[in-house]
Amino acid sequence: MSFFTHERALVHPKAQIGRGTRVWANANILEGAIIGENCNICDGCYVERGAVIGNHVTLKNGVAVFDGVTLEDDVFVGAGVAFINDRNPRSHREDPWVLEETLVKKGATIGANATVMCGVTIGAYAVIGAGAVVVKSVPNYTIVVGNPARWAGYACRCGRTLSDEFKCACGASYQITNNMIVVL
Repeated sequence: MSFFTHERALVHPKAQIGRGTRVWANANILEGAIIGENCNICDGCYVERGAVIGNHVTLKNGVAVFDGVTLEDDVFVGAGVAFINDRNPRSHREDPWVLEETLVKKGATIGANATVMCGVTIGAYAVIGAGAVVVKSVPNYTIVVGNPARWAGYACRCGRTLSDEFKCACGASYQITNNMIVVL
């Protein structure tokens, strides 16, 4: 085995887990889940069949990643984040269920206790504030906060907030081109 599993974790033998990933106590990884290399799956996480997690992803305690949710490389998900994959949930269904997929792009950060509605895309290096409720897609490098989540600025790849001149304390500079923020 090329990954670490805590003795109290449940990992189905048919889950795909990459080299160097760590799965901690009381995590539950189901058959058909895909987890990349060098991830950190903290205590009490749940990864369902059909969930796809890239490389170098951190899921802090108590995160559930359901079928239809894809987290690209370098994503950080804070404790207690809720991903929704059913817009009209019912305990008993007579109609067929329609899965709405969610995509979190490379390098995005989702703060603790945020809720991410199904059918949205969170852009590359976007920052979702703690407790935010994301009901529509978030562009690359965008910071959103609140309920419902609303624009609060732009983020650098390093995670800091950009100045009004689209510059970061780390030295990176950005500009708006075709209504999108891009690195110079």
